[in-house]
Amino acid sequence: MSSEKSGIKMVDVGEKPDVQRTATARGEIKLRPSTIERIKGGEVKKGDVLSAAQLAAIMAVKKTPELITLCHPIPITSIDVDFEIEKDKITCYCSVCAHYKTGVEMEALCGTANALLTIWDMVKYLEKDERGQYPTTRIEGIEVVEKVKGE
Repeated sequence: MSSEKSGIKMVDVGEKPDVQRTATARGEIKLRPSTIERIKGGEVKKGDVLSAAQLAAIMAVKKTPELITLCHPIPITSIDVDFEIEKDKITCYCSVCAHYKTGVEMEALCGTANALLTIWDMVKYLEKDERGQYPTTRIEGIEVVEKVKGE
């Protein structure tokens, strides 16, 4: 085994104080208006799309250190997932809180992304064209919209 270091390491946060931290991420999935109507009407084969997406977001937040290699396990204190439904898109907002040494923005981003992927999975049969492709379905704009570091 070589004694050279790879340059990859988990940042040492051991000396940092625990503080209240909150992050909110957002992202959107563009869908056909007819798919949006089916979601709103509870007419999707796999079930309640937004409830499933909300649970998927919560699970992803809790599993972030397993999904993103160098993220620290963080004692999450709360997760809030909300959706805004428009004619041709659904926007997801995922807010995460913890009282710890490092921020929770990666957890909020993971929650948002997984919620949107779950929506896509549940409605993909409605979004395919005659060739089995997704010409208009898009996940876009995943970003951190707010990060707060308290006392």
